Amino acid sequence: MAFLEFRNVRISGISAGVPRHVEYNKDYPYFEEGEAEKYIASTSVRERRIADPGVCSSDLCYSAAERLIEDLGWDKSEIECLLFVSQTADYILPATACVLQERLGLPESCYAMDISLGCSGWVYGLSVITSLLSSGQIKKGLLLSGEICHLQSSPLDKSAYPLFGDAGTATALEYQEGYEPVRFHFSTDGSGYEAIIIRDGGYRHPFDNQSLDVYTTSEGLRRTRLNTEMDGMSVFSFGITRAPQSFNLLMDRFSLDRESLDYFVMHQANYFMNNKIRKKLKLPEEKVPYSMPLFGNTSSASIPLTLVTACALRARRSKIAVCGFGVGLSWGTGYFELDENVVISDLVEI
Repeated sequence: MAFLEFRNVRISGISAGVPRHVEYNKDYPYFEEGEAEKYIASTSVRERRIADPGVCSSDLCYSAAERLIEDLGWDKSEIECLLFVSQTADYILPATACVLQERLGLPESCYAMDISLGCSGWVYGLSVITSLLSSGQIKKGLLLSGEICHLQSSPLDKSAYPLFGDAGTATALEYQEGYEPVRFHFSTDGSGYEAIIIRDGGYRHPFDNQSLDVYTTSEGLRRTRLNTEMDGMSVFSFGITRAPQSFNLLMDRFSLDRESLDYFVMHQANYFMNNKIRKKLKLPEEKVPYSMPLFGNTSSASIPLTLVTACALRARRSKIAVCGFGVGLSWGTGYFELDENVVISDLVEI
C-alpha cells in the first residue's frame, strides 16, 4: 500500500479559471425527448464551460496562476517549482510545464515537470509537490492542473459529451516549518486501463485515416478512435468500491477523525456515483460539495475547482480530505489542513 506523509508544507492559495462560454445540457441537440431531464437528474450536470478554438488547458491554468500570484503578492523570482498535471497538454513534446515556466516569468532555476494523469491527477500532483518542498530546499511552488475535456469527447456521443467541461487551476504551496502534515494513500490497477481510453493518436496506435472514421457502438453511441471511450459499468463499479476503500485506509492508517472533517471533496465524476460513495462513507451531504452542476466533469481540475467554487474556505481553518479516481485505473486520497489565511481567488473567466 502506498501511504505517504510530508511535513512542513502549507497550501497558501488556490485559484481556478474557466472559459466564458457556457453550454446547457437542456439544449444538447442529440438528446431525444425526455433524455436531457434524465441525464441531468443522474449526473447533476446542467451546464459546462467550453473553451473557444485555440484555447488550451495551459491557457486556463496560466490565467488562474497569474491571478493567484497577484492575490498572494508573491515575487515570481522566488517560485522554484512548477508541476503541470493534464492529459490535454499543448504538445506531444516539449513538456507544457516548460512553456508555462517561461510564460509566467518564473526563474530558470525552476524545477518544471508534466504529470500525465486525469481524474486522480491533482491528488498525485499534490503529493509530488509537497515531497519536493518538504525538505525546505525549495521554498515556493505551483501545482497547475487543467483539462480541455470537450475536445476528447465526440459531440455525437450523448453518454460522454454532455458530461465533460473545461477548466484550469492553480495551487500555491510553500515551505513552513512545523506546519501540519499532508497525508496520502495511492493505488493503481493497470489491468483496467481500457475502461477509459482514447485508442488512437499515441505511439501504440498512431493517427491514420481510419482514426477519423465515425463508428456506432452497440449502445448506439457515435464516436471516432480519437475520442474518449468509457466502459460505464466498469468505471462505476470501480469508483464506488475503490474511493471509499482508499478513504477508509487513509483515515485508519493515520488515526484521522472523520467526524472532524469540514469537507470531503471527490473528483466530480457524476452525481449518482459520487452520492453512492458518500452514502457508503456515511458522510453528511453538507460535507460533500459539488461543482459538477455548473462545470461538469473537469477531470484533473475537478477537485481544486470544487474547492474554489463550492467550499467556504475564506477566513476559516478547515480540515479537508480529497479523493481522485478514474482513468488508469488510478486512485488516491489525501488529507490536509488549510488555515484561516489561505487565499482563495475569485473564479477567473477567459
